[in-house]
Order: sequence, then C-alpha cells, then structure tokens
Amino acid sequence: MPELPEVETTVRGLARFLDGERITRVQQNRPDMRFPFPQGLVQALTGAKVSSLGRRAKYGLIHTDRDTSLIFHLGMSGRWRIDPVSADRHDHLVIETADHRFALCDPRRFGFVDLVDTARLEEWPAFAAMGPEPLGPDLTVEHLRAALKGRKQAIKLLLLDQRVVAGLGNIYVCEALFRAGISPRKAGGRIFRPALERLVPAIREVLLQSIEDGGSSLRDYARPDGELGYFATRFDVYGREGESCHRCEDGVIRRIVQGGRSSWYCPKCQT
Repeated sequence: MPELPEVETTVRGLARFLDGERITRVQQNRPDMRFPFPQGLVQALTGAKVSSLGRRAKYGLIHTDRDTSLIFHLGMSGRWRIDPVSADRHDHLVIETADHRFALCDPRRFGFVDLVDTARLEEWPAFAAMGPEPLGPDLTVEHLRAALKGRKQAIKLLLLDQRVVAGLGNIYVCEALFRAGISPRKAGGRIFRPALERLVPAIREVLLQSIEDGGSSLRDYARPDGELGYFATRFDVYGREGESCHRCEDGVIRRIVQGGRSSWYCPKCQT
C-alpha cells in the first residue's frame, strides 16, 4: 500500500501540471472503486479551477475554487497517470485540463475518492480523530510523551495508530525505530524522554529521505510520471530478515509479527 512518502510524491507530481489549471472535462468510467463515487462528482469538478493540492496523512487533496476538495486514497495499487499514451481498463476516473490528462488507475480498486467542503475538511470522518502530521510542527517529544503515557501496547503498534501520529505506515515505523534504537516490542509507556528525543527526528528523517527518493515502489506503486522510487535500496531493517545489521554488523535482522503485521529489527541495536 502506498504510504505517506508515496502519496506526497504523487501530490507533488500532480501539482506540477494541475495546480492553477481549470478542469475542462471529467470522465467517470465506473460507478465505484472501493466505495461508490460521490454523487455529482463530474458536475462539481467540471469547470472548476484547481486552487492548490495537499496531503493529509495518506490521503491526497485537490482543492478547487468552488470551495470543494477532492480527497483521494490510492488503496493497494492505485496511482495517477499523467498524459498516458493510451487508456487503461483500470483508469476509473479521468480529469482533463486544456493541456493535460490525469487518469486515476487502480487495478485492485481498493482506492477511493470523495468530495468535501474545503472549510469542513477536518470534520471528514477519517481526519476528525487523526493525530499530528509527522512532518509538521505538532509532532513533538511532548506530544508523544502524553500520547504514550501509561500505555502497555508495543511502541510499533502505537505508532501505527493514526490517532497517535497521522500517516505512519509499517515500512517507515520499522525504519524509524531502528534509527532511534528502540525495540518495536517495547511498551509505549516505557519509552522515556531520551529515546523520544531520538525518535521524533528519526521519523522525520526517514520520511523526508523517502520523499526525496520518490518513495519505495513496493509492488504496484509508481510515481505519476511512471518512474519508480528507490528508497527501498536504503532499507536498514524492513524485509531484511536474516541479514546482517548495517549499524553493528554483529546483529542479525529478525522478523516478528505484531498486530498481524511483520516487524523487522536488530535485537542488538534496538532495546
């Protein structure tokens, strides 16, 4: 599933061609993806000018001058194709401007879109209970101290909880915990200030590096221009079970299952 860096990369790719442009045509090729397309989607977007693009957690946002925002989620395999040479049978939504064509392609149809009043975005159900953005100023040591206080659940699972931090996914939590030297098995309430002072910048660092690299390109993900991201070549622990640790060299990366998800870590570096 595309995670925060992949969505950020997608938004930036779209913005190069879509920001400030007027939508001349909208084509809806099926009634639904994961959920039905919102009623009035074609009418709401046709003729609207894109005022800006953004991201909230793992959701992309396309804002228009009609005080309406299109929210998109890429699901497991979704991506936007810019000026595709030919149509794809999985292009479920197509948006056109005077100069460009944008096709939302999703073979598995786990993605979805929605229309929301821009002024009420924070009230949208998925956003209402979200924690702070990991790349924003509200993710602080003090925030994490308060959110983790007294929690017996493993820190790995708590960081995946969107109410604690918005947008963190399995890959980047594993990598950030490694960089901070924290075991994914450790109870959240047992993570004290010195470790949190390592964890907050580690989260930002791993996300920013992945964005710079264009994402991880696991399985189906590709950027809107069709290029693959290469952050996967930097993984310290993710998917490296049985391999030597990049940091201590004596450690061997282990894999455990937490909450139905795999976690990779170095038992020597992460305590």
